[in-house]
Amino acid sequence: MSRPGNTTRITDGPDKRRGTESTEVRSAHGQPRPCRDREANSEPAGEPDSELNEHGRHNGLEIARMPSAAERTRTLVQSTCSSVLLIPGLEQAPPYALVPGGRAVGQDGEVLLVFPERSPAVRAAAPAHDDELSAVLEVTDVAPVAVPHRIRGRAWVSGWLTRVPGGDRPGSATLRLETGSASVDDLWGAESVEPEAFAAARADPLADHEAELLQHLAAAHGSEVQLLRRLLDGHTGAYSAAGTAAVPLALDRFGLRVRFVGPRTFDARFDFLEPVEDIGGLRRAMHTLFEAAAG
Repeated sequence: MSRPGNTTRITDGPDKRRGTESTEVRSAHGQPRPCRDREANSEPAGEPDSELNEHGRHNGLEIARMPSAAERTRTLVQSTCSSVLLIPGLEQAPPYALVPGGRAVGQDGEVLLVFPERSPAVRAAAPAHDDELSAVLEVTDVAPVAVPHRIRGRAWVSGWLTRVPGGDRPGSATLRLETGSASVDDLWGAESVEPEAFAAARADPLADHEAELLQHLAAAHGSEVQLLRRLLDGHTGAYSAAGTAAVPLALDRFGLRVRFVGPRTFDARFDFLEPVEDIGGLRRAMHTLFEAAAG
């Protein structure tokens, strides 16, 4: 059974730049992310997270529910996060010239990108057919609140670029990136995504409101967020040092991630009782979470 505030934490490691002990594990791209205690779980390194029993447990231990890699990738691609289109032969083009003005995901999982008509990306794609021109869309996710290590993740979609005929707004053109592969490296980990899974996934239902919600939690509910450390069973002594600030870092339908910044910097994940689908459900879930911490 899950309970309000069921948490996962990440393992200890030194933060030499700050002279403090930091509980962060970093990927090759610098994103801090959780790492379950594999020795305690007797879990072989590299074993897929999907191998859970019907109660969401692995080797008898409950772990956090989490969005799939395909959903996380889809969420980033459909978000307002910054992005750039990488095209072979255009490495010398000004970076701003390869930033799409808009992007969306089509029904077959292709990514539709809007560029000015005169952009180098449009000129390169105009004569291309099928798989003649390869390209990579890189999306970078930055936390909308002030916190150390603000880059929360990156996603990549690789494929073949063509221009969509007709339907362009005056002065702009739409390019189609047929998805050949995708991957994500974020707070949850680094994973590859099959094109079929990317096409079938849906973006997190809270994604459009996440930035505003996190900013509201940080500005108006800082004391309640700080109290969530009471839910860190067995770790309250080590993780409640004076001077530790609590910053709401990420939010999705399964729960809230908080970064506790201080002498020991660490992330903690607080699960909701049930996944939420809208703002109303989120309000109820947060109320239950805060009540559990206050009680």
